[in-house]
Amino acid sequence: MTYQRKEIIGDCTLYQGDCLDLMPGLGEFDAVVTDPPYGLGISGQKQTSCPNPKHNRKHHDEKGWDNQRPPREAFDMMSNASKRLLIWGGNYFADILPPTRQWLVWDKGQRGLTMSDVELAYTSESAPARALTLNRCALAADGTQHPTQKPVALMVWAIKTLPDSLSILDPFMGSGTTGVACVNLGRKFTGIELDPGYFDIACRRIEEAYKQPRLFDEPKPAPVEQFGMDLDGENAA
Repeated sequence: MTYQRKEIIGDCTLYQGDCLDLMPGLGEFDAVVTDPPYGLGISGQKQTSCPNPKHNRKHHDEKGWDNQRPPREAFDMMSNASKRLLIWGGNYFADILPPTRQWLVWDKGQRGLTMSDVELAYTSESAPARALTLNRCALAADGTQHPTQKPVALMVWAIKTLPDSLSILDPFMGSGTTGVACVNLGRKFTGIELDPGYFDIACRRIEEAYKQPRLFDEPKPAPVEQFGMDLDGENAA
């Protein structure tokens, strides 16, 4: 494997390098959870998602990483790394990913702005589709470090749809939000990021996450009394 840096922070292993070089040598994981470039050319968009003029409205540096989406080879490598995939922006890769039953929907709680009202995550799970309403202003509380950064609470919710996946790979780590969510949930994390600046940010955010109480620890599931079948063929209480 070829990489520029490797950092181990708690149960998180972070690589600065090209995921196409690194993924074949990393072995298997319980799940791949990631948010790849969509190819929309928005790497220099505004640094805040809130319309409140009190918030900083300066732009991120235009680095060009979103000028094209990852090649099919990257998705093949993700499938080799795990049978369980959760890929944000899955609608942009519909010609590459196989059909699935479960999609995750992030309702951003805002309508009619320049960005989409919702974002979709492809999953490999045979389960009902799920949705979470979370205003994009949640990013202000996290501190926006990356132009396409997802809220930590969103990633925690997404990862919790994979309750048996204790080791997570994110080959497009960005500013490390998936890693922060894994820390909060007590899961092992491996992340890959090519850009050295974002890699440094991810390291700092994950280090800081280990200093905080785990606000999102997963409670033990309560027993569910089963009475019949719903329209999706699942037991309904």
